[in-house]
Amino acid sequence: MPNPFISETYEPPKIFDNKYFHFRVLEDEIAELDYEAVMSSQKRLQGIFGSGFEWPRSDMTLEESAASLKVHKQEFESRQAFAYSVFNKSKNKCLGSVYIDPSDSPHFQCVVHLWIRNDSIELDNELFQTVRKWLSEEWHFSKAAFPGRCISWEDWSDELKVV
Repeated sequence: MPNPFISETYEPPKIFDNKYFHFRVLEDEIAELDYEAVMSSQKRLQGIFGSGFEWPRSDMTLEESAASLKVHKQEFESRQAFAYSVFNKSKNKCLGSVYIDPSDSPHFQCVVHLWIRNDSIELDNELFQTVRKWLSEEWHFSKAAFPGRCISWEDWSDELKVV
C-alpha cells in the first residue's frame, strides 16, 4: 500500500463512548465476554467477512478465540488494523465488535465490518450509524466501505479486482 493506512500523527482512540455503546480495543482480557457474545450468535455471524470466511466455527474454543483477540491487539498496537469490542453503557455485556481495516480498493480509505449479538439485534442499525459517524468525525475517513451493508459482496469483489 503506497500511503499509510492512517497518518503517522493520528492517535487512534482506545475507547469511545456514546449514548448506547462503549468501545474498547479488542483484546484477550475480555476473551470470555467476547466468546460468549460470538457463540450466542454464531450461525448469524458466519459470512460477515464474506462467503469465504468460516468464522465463527461452531466448534471454536475459548482458547482459539483468545488467541485471535491477541492478534487483533497486536495489529492495533502496530497500527495495521483497528478492532474494538462493543459493550453496553454499563460495560458489563459484550454486544459485538467493530473492525477497521485498510482497504485494498483505491476508492475507499478503509473497509469496516461490524456485528452485534442476537439478543441485542435491535441495536444493529444504531451501531452501524454510530460507527459511520465516528469514522467520519473522529477518524476523518470520508470513504469507508461496509461490504454486505452499503456495498454488496459481489460489488465489493468487483471493487477489489480494480486494483
